[in-house]
Amino acid sequence: MKFDVLTIFPEIINDYCGKSILGRAQKAGVIKVTATNFRDFTLNKQKHVDDSPYGGGAGMVLSAEPILRALETVERQKRSKVVILSAKGKRFNQKMAYDWSKKYDQLILISGRYEGIDERVKMALRAEEISIGPFVLTDGDVAAMAIISATARLVPGALKLESLKEESFNTPPFIPPLKGEGQGEGFRSKEYPHYTRPEVLEYKGKKYRVPKVLLSGDHKKIEEWRKSKSK
Repeated sequence: MKFDVLTIFPEIINDYCGKSILGRAQKAGVIKVTATNFRDFTLNKQKHVDDSPYGGGAGMVLSAEPILRALETVERQKRSKVVILSAKGKRFNQKMAYDWSKKYDQLILISGRYEGIDERVKMALRAEEISIGPFVLTDGDVAAMAIISATARLVPGALKLESLKEESFNTPPFIPPLKGEGQGEGFRSKEYPHYTRPEVLEYKGKKYRVPKVLLSGDHKKIEEWRKSKSK
């Protein structure tokens, strides 16, 4: 799957997506992440990409023309979707990530800044506005990275299915069951507490122990404990 991000800080995207799971997935050819600097597509000498809003108001608005010119250089896949990251957009969720990972070969993510993006970008591209939460960010790059992280990990080959099935928000039909399991079996809609070594953690004079059931080796009891502790 291909992810194209239009931003004025491509180094932020490239650095994040070049590490850990996303970095390995790119090396394996499972996904590809490309960041394009739309500042390179301005026609003014000062390389300005923003201007004051019509009708007045605080802040600046990103101009449509540099963004549209930058997008023209992006090689479009047949099954592609254009997304504008915006605080007033539709709320992103796990189902959306799952659906996009299956339905599209390419996500084009337009990262906004300042007061937002000229509305005509959305109109011209028939793009969908997406928000990652009920809060305002300093930029859309964080939102773009969150969407890439959530969607890319669902692309076959990025992660093992075993890792996907035992985690938060994977309620049917978001993640298919493993081979041999019935529809809906093995899913987790809530998260349970996790522990690792050491068995006894000492901190500021207190000892914090791993629950005995997790050391028992009794998988049935462990499963029951995890279900009881799910939040």
